[in-house]
Amino acid sequence: MNTSILISLILIGLLAGFFSGTLGIGGSVVMIPLLILWVNFSQLEAQGTSLAVLAVPVTLLAAYNYYQEGYVNWKYAVIIAVCFIVGGYIGSKLAISINQALLKKIFGGVLLLVALKMISGK
Repeated sequence: MNTSILISLILIGLLAGFFSGTLGIGGSVVMIPLLILWVNFSQLEAQGTSLAVLAVPVTLLAAYNYYQEGYVNWKYAVIIAVCFIVGGYIGSKLAISINQALLKKIFGGVLLLVALKMISGK
């Protein structure tokens, strides 16, 4: 690993952590595009690495801050986490069988749809 890759990884981690703590985003919206653009990962390498980062409790302190202010519903979080595990397993099996060019288009399309929905406020 060279210095520019190390710096890119540090910046990606800091940006993903910052946006995760401030807006609740980080994995797919920040890490995946930056791993593709800055580290030249394939779509699948970026997705797999993003999931590996989230496999450890990296957002524990950010979640704790929200919890202290009364913004965490633990029952809902546990249900989502359990389902995330199942959905992540099924989704990863599907993703590795899809052509990466198509996967990039699907990923970009989903981000665009979410962005348009958020911007329009409907």
